[in-house]
Parts: sequence; C-alpha cells; structure tokens
Amino acid sequence: MQKANNQMAIENTLLEKTFHLSEQGTTVKREILAGLTTFVSMAYILFVNPSILGAAGMDKGAVFTATALSAILGSVLMAFLANYPIAVAPGLGDNAFFTFSVVLGMGISWQKAMAGVFIASVLFTILSFLKVREIVIDAIPKDLKLAMAAGIGIFIAFVGLQGGGLVVASKTSLVEIGSLAVPTTWLAIFGIIVIAILMAKKVPGSIFIGLVSTALLGLITGLIKMPANIISLAPSMKPTFGVGISYLPSVMDPQMWAVVLIFLLVAFFDTAGTLIGLAQQAGIIKDNKMPRIGQALMADSVSMLAGSVMGTTPTAAYVESSAGIAIGGKTGLTSLTVSILFVFSMFFSPLLTVVTNQVTAPALIVVGVLMASSLREIDWGKFEIAMPAFLTIVGMPLTYNISYGIAFGFLTYPILMFAAGRRKEVNYIMWILLFVFVLLLYVLNIVPKS
Repeated sequence: MQKANNQMAIENTLLEKTFHLSEQGTTVKREILAGLTTFVSMAYILFVNPSILGAAGMDKGAVFTATALSAILGSVLMAFLANYPIAVAPGLGDNAFFTFSVVLGMGISWQKAMAGVFIASVLFTILSFLKVREIVIDAIPKDLKLAMAAGIGIFIAFVGLQGGGLVVASKTSLVEIGSLAVPTTWLAIFGIIVIAILMAKKVPGSIFIGLVSTALLGLITGLIKMPANIISLAPSMKPTFGVGISYLPSVMDPQMWAVVLIFLLVAFFDTAGTLIGLAQQAGIIKDNKMPRIGQALMADSVSMLAGSVMGTTPTAAYVESSAGIAIGGKTGLTSLTVSILFVFSMFFSPLLTVVTNQVTAPALIVVGVLMASSLREIDWGKFEIAMPAFLTIVGMPLTYNISYGIAFGFLTYPILMFAAGRRKEVNYIMWILLFVFVLLLYVLNIVPKS
C-alpha cells in the first residue's frame, strides 16, 4: 500500500513539473475528467471524417486510422509544447472543401488533391516557424474571419441535410425537401432531435451520444446492417499513406495552385480563431496576449503535415475542447488524456460500417449550427462590411464551393471599404489578397483542366 502511494506521489510530482497544475489552480483528477469530456465531445470525427473523405473515393479504413493518429500526434504536441487544454484533430471545414469543392466540384482526383494538402502543410509549417501566420491573421478583418466560420458551418450543415435525405435535388428549384416516406430520412431526423435536446440540456458529448443513439436505432430497426465484429486491429494506412508525396508533380497544374492556396488560407484562420476563443475561456490570455502561441501554432502545423502524409485533410484545434475547459481543464494534461483515449479508440474501426450518411448527418448539421453562431458578432450595421461578409457566407453553400465564398468576400471588402472612405483601415495585405483571389478565380474557371 505504501509502495503504491509512493508511486502515485512520484507520478503526481512528474505531472506537476510537466504541466504546472498547482500554478494553474487545477488537479490531476480534474484534468483527466476534462480530457474525457473533450474526447467524448469530439469522438464523432473518427467516423465523420472517413465518411466525408470516403465520398471522395478514399479508403475509409485507412482514413479512420490516419484520423486517429493525427489527433493523437496533434493533441500530444499541444500538451507538451504549449501546455494548452486544447485537442487537435482533422477539421470539418477542410475535409468538406477537399471532397465537395476540390474532388467532386473541380474534378481533381483525391490523390492529386492530397498532394495539394501536403504542399499546403509544408508551407503552413514554414510560415508558422517564421511567424508569418500571426502577421497575416492580424491583417484579415475580424468580420471576414467570422463570416468564413459561419459560411463553412452553413455549408457543412447543407452537406448534412443532403446526406440525411432531408434536402434533395430538384429540376425546377435546384433543391427541395426530401421524401418523408423514406425510412432512413427519419433516422436522420431522430438523430437531429436527440442531439438538439442534449445540446439544449448542455449534456457533455451530446453529438457523440446522438451519433451512437442514431446508429443503435438503425441497427434495431434493420435500416443499418450489423457489423461482423466490434473490435479489431486498426486498418492499414497503405491505401493513403504517402500518396500525396507520390503525386507532387501534379501540383504544377495551375488549378492546383488554387487548391493549395485555399487549404493554406482555411487552415490559417481555422485554428487561429479557435485557439484565441478557447484560450480566452481557459483564462490563458493575459494582458491581451496569448503565451506560448508560437508553440501552439507549431503543434498544429506539425500534426497537419503528418496527417497529410498519412492520408487525411488538415488538422485544427477543436472547438469541442470548450466542453473540457468548462469543467476545469486548464493544462496540457487535458489534451494528453484526449490523445490516450484516441489510442484506445483505434481498436473500434469495424463500427465504421454502422456509421452511415444518416448517422453522420445530424452531427454535421449541429456542428454547422455551432459554427454559424459567429454571425452575431459581424457588424451588419455598416454596408461596406455587411456585403463582403454576406457574400462570403452565402457563396459557400450556393456555389457548393468554400473557395468561391472566401473569394467573394476578399474581392469586395477592400473595394467597398475604399468606396466608403475607409481605405486607411484596409491593411496592404488585403489588397495583395484581392489580386491573389482574382488569380484564383481565373485558374478555377478559365484555365483548362490538364
């Protein structure tokens, strides 16, 4: 008994030295509980990411393993480099852009698109090391950052509505409500209601619980086939590992320049905004400054680079980390706990066959709601801001392309600010980006496909 107590004391001392628990006013127990809460809140990505990337033609089993490993690496790096209670995993906005805008929209193969992700990841890491990310992020107006988050959220929700059968194509009006006579559509409706009720009650892990409940209902009713087994070794990453590197020559295609640029921009803003918001919630920001921000950005960059090699889209800091922070998570021990739980989750890949489009649809719709909440902070009272923000938001779902939405906003913002007599408020970088996006639209629409 004494030996066990001594061992526990040594472990607590080691954790104290590594994560400075007492300095942050927290305990080992609280941090582990926070990590468990965060993991349950974001575990849906293990099944949603393979579902979305699978629509692009990628092997779902390989993507499952790549998703888990990139989340493990990103969260471990965030724990030890930055000591932040923030978990990292492949972002929903990036995988949606990859599948629906690049592969299905532009007709680029997933192999070539993954080469674009790899190049963007390399540039992302270099820019993080040189601290260029902070400079560019500061130059982008807050309202456009908020509009990008909201637009991606609405786009993701639209994808979910389609996947769940609630919205279908129409020859007369482009889209219309799906048939309520289809049983699987009711499966998606059930999931939406369950998650919405749990979210309203502020139940930790609402999305994950809703996903599991929907899958169970599908199994009970026979709408989803029972998997052969539940536990097995993690699937091989051979179908996706290193594919991006082997297709690097394809990046010479002018269309791929646009792909690389958008991946770079989305990754730029995705993590930065989330990090700032979560750091504010955790009380990390002091005197309007975020300590160890460089280390946090580097952790994100390295995991993004590793993920592109393994075969998944860019990683990002997860807003679901707020669930763990809300119950007391303050240090990297929280994110380390998340990474350990992702290790155990790798043995449950057979459940991928249970997670159909109708099961993931409610998760996408609810995440869309959460991302669209940034709409309230946009300055709608000034037209020179409202117009670019609005075009950014509606451009994404209406063109079914995230890159077009971003382009619409970045093209109109400098021009309207100049017209409103506020040109001094526009950073020179925004003018540079205007010409960059003119080039982007040119290569997306005028340059012939190779």
